[in-house]
Amino acid sequence: MTRLENQEALVQLRKSAQDRGPDGKKKLVSLCAGSGCAAYGTSKVHKALIEELTRQDLQDKVEVKLTGCHGFCEKGPIMVLHPEGIFYPQLKEEHIPDIVEKTIKKGELVDRLIFKDPSTKKKITHERDIPFYKLQQRAVFGNNGMIDPTSIEDYIAVGGYGALEKALLDMTPEGIIDQIKKSGLRGRGGGGFPTAVKWESCRKHEGNRYVICNADEGDPGAYMDRSLLEGNPHSIIEGMIIGAIAIESHEGYVYVRHEYPLAVKNLTIALEKAQGLGLLGKNILGSGFDFDIHISRGGGAFVCGESTALMASLEGQPGRPRAKYIHTVEKGLRQGPSNLNNVETWANVPVIINNGAEWYASIGTEGSKGTKIFSLVGKVVNTGLVEVPMGTTLRTIIYDIGGGIPKKKRFKAVQTGGPSGGCIPEQFLDLGVDFDELTKVGSIMGSGGMIVMDQDTCMVDVARYFLDFLKEESCGQCNPCREGIKRSLEVLNDICEGKGKEGDIELLEELGGMIKKFSLCGLGTSAPNPVLTTIRYFRDEYEAHIRDKKCPAGVCKALFHYEIDGDACNGCHLCALKCPQEAITGEKKKAHEIDQDKCIKCGICYDACKFDAVTIM
Repeated sequence: MTRLENQEALVQLRKSAQDRGPDGKKKLVSLCAGSGCAAYGTSKVHKALIEELTRQDLQDKVEVKLTGCHGFCEKGPIMVLHPEGIFYPQLKEEHIPDIVEKTIKKGELVDRLIFKDPSTKKKITHERDIPFYKLQQRAVFGNNGMIDPTSIEDYIAVGGYGALEKALLDMTPEGIIDQIKKSGLRGRGGGGFPTAVKWESCRKHEGNRYVICNADEGDPGAYMDRSLLEGNPHSIIEGMIIGAIAIESHEGYVYVRHEYPLAVKNLTIALEKAQGLGLLGKNILGSGFDFDIHISRGGGAFVCGESTALMASLEGQPGRPRAKYIHTVEKGLRQGPSNLNNVETWANVPVIINNGAEWYASIGTEGSKGTKIFSLVGKVVNTGLVEVPMGTTLRTIIYDIGGGIPKKKRFKAVQTGGPSGGCIPEQFLDLGVDFDELTKVGSIMGSGGMIVMDQDTCMVDVARYFLDFLKEESCGQCNPCREGIKRSLEVLNDICEGKGKEGDIELLEELGGMIKKFSLCGLGTSAPNPVLTTIRYFRDEYEAHIRDKKCPAGVCKALFHYEIDGDACNGCHLCALKCPQEAITGEKKKAHEIDQDKCIKCGICYDACKFDAVTIM
């Protein structure tokens, strides 16, 4: 393709790309090739599909697109057939001949492959009718399942680079910032800082200005940014170019985790194709505006998600945060004014410019506008990426979209905001999720991680787990974070090992307050959240560990053991057969016993027993 020298050339390319798209007579098969589905075997399914279409001489009547993540990650590999929207989950190679023969060729459904709702057990044919998708509003994530991320033509065909065209040729930098301000967009990376205020501040300072995308997504269980970069990299590129126009920057960077190889691959291809078309680089669309984007791969340090640590890493320095009294919009990368936003924030920018600030501001709550992508994982039926309007309740996300808790177990808590987020109990299930409401109950939005926990979760152990993660990820530069987290973890370890003592809870609260108040960066100031919220809402569990030397959830091994209730046991012998230590003895049809000296408390007998005879003591 030739370089686009002006607006008319882009318009013609868009028309050409749309003309090459499905015309209603040609089937479009969208096959998820994001990291999640790829791990389940998308490549084998794709190969089988191409071979079967060729064998049946249908290759010219069907277009197959390998797309990014569709969101419903546990159901991969996912296939959606358009224009009908027929949804086939968890595909294998052997399913392909039937799909081609019946659905693609004859328009019939393959009944055994139709999605079955785990909650209602009803079969649902179309993607749009599945509860997981039905209640979402996919303003940012919606094109992931429709475009090939390696095809710039696909992105342009769905309106891509239309926002750039408008911003570059019809708007002033001040006008762009004004639209972002009116939209109410706040940073999606965790802090929730008003995006337009950051842009405006950066623009005011003299020097070589930089536009930076934070793709160093390090929260356990979070993969929103990865999926956007893998599935729709051009949306981030377009957003960054618009941001560069607004602050008059000519150089940009995407700082991406080294552990995201597919995201790096697709982003590299997207940058090359945008450069080739003249949408990036010198004299973009003949406007005289120059802007380039480079990729920098992080080494996996969680602390490099912090703005100043990230910029130090970009410079080749150790990724350590610096004091906050010097703002990065004034002196950031190479001491130049630097505007840093995360992947999802940049992807929102073209959406706002295309649809208008008023439209965007009509979504969400008073202080939190637009939609937010959450990574819904843990003890929930439907796991995956969920995009909903700000203010959607936890109950809607966990039960209506997520399908509730597996095995009819009781919901206990949800942790939001990554390892530094707080644990929110059942009493707040009707809380509307936005920046301000989460803060009120002791948690944070973070980048959007959401980990659901059920009745079998020990909240003391949860606090210990996240603090252990944060201890390893602390840069160690400041005493409050380095020593405070370490000492808090020591106290938690003692409590979980049955060595807790009176005053430990108060000590944890005191340490948490000190760490929050005096730490240098956001890692330290938010690190105590898991501890403080679990004490706030589940203090009785801490007291049981300390005073009674019991773990109510049966997780902390030093504080419980398994026994078999002789009255409930019918001697089926299943627990004995499954025990890896041969610790269970007893004759068939007679009550069994557990040898406590041999038992390693693995819980296999507890899970295997169908009569609730194995109990936690």
